[in-house]
Amino acid sequence: MSISDGRVVIVTGAGQGIGRAHALAFGADGARVVVNDVGSAAEDVAAEVRASGGQAVASLGDVSDWAYGEELVRTAVDAYGQLDALVNNAGLVRDRMMVNMSEEEWDLVLKVDLKGHFVPMRHAAAYWREQSKAGNEITARVVNTSSGAGLMGSVGQGNYSAAKAGVTAMTQVAAVEFARFGVKLNVIAPAARTPMTEVVFAQTMAKPETGFDPMAPENVSPLVVWLASADCDVTGRVFEVEAGIISPADGWQHGPREDRGERWPVDEVGPAVRRLLEKAPTPVPVYGA
Repeated sequence: MSISDGRVVIVTGAGQGIGRAHALAFGADGARVVVNDVGSAAEDVAAEVRASGGQAVASLGDVSDWAYGEELVRTAVDAYGQLDALVNNAGLVRDRMMVNMSEEEWDLVLKVDLKGHFVPMRHAAAYWREQSKAGNEITARVVNTSSGAGLMGSVGQGNYSAAKAGVTAMTQVAAVEFARFGVKLNVIAPAARTPMTEVVFAQTMAKPETGFDPMAPENVSPLVVWLASADCDVTGRVFEVEAGIISPADGWQHGPREDRGERWPVDEVGPAVRRLLEKAPTPVPVYGA
């Protein structure tokens, strides 16, 4: 048996790119997949899963819409009788230097990339809490999608970086809150060639000697399949993943400190900060800096 056999998994933003790769990987591993996207590509991917011998249904809608988020969870339960995992992958970019960024470009990215993670997660959690109250064993999992931009920041992507950093912080809180009814949540920060990143990774292609394409979105999916399985025994963690690489990423931690025992005089703050920074780790540079 595969680790996904019999499990029901929602994958959002699965009409193309990494989400499509996830849906196909889950189908191949024995999961029953609900393929979400805003357009008809979701139906095409669901058909691909079925053509490969898997089970899948499509659900078309905006994951940042509150009513649709509830409908998406209900689609899984109505189609397959349960919901075991949610993979939040839907996202978009509107890249621009912040000094030129419009309010619409800011709001749209935060709506889709951050709220679009919260809404399905909130409704899925409500379903799992009710199942737990009914005495059912819960082995539910959530895999959320951040980005290197959300961990380190990325020049020209202030809106996207803020949304993806929010995804990480939100997941860490939810991992604690949802643990009481048996749900584990983790975050991936993937790097792959997709319609969103094809310009960045256009020159990184398959190696002729092996045929291995390090930027293929399919490289990300094995980690996601495991994180969505009952075998996954970790929660609240962030994993960078690309090519054949998996790497846990650490977030903010308490650093060195000086305690004066009273309010600091302004003229002594600067020297204290400089002493502390000499002891603190050097931050990873912002991408593009």
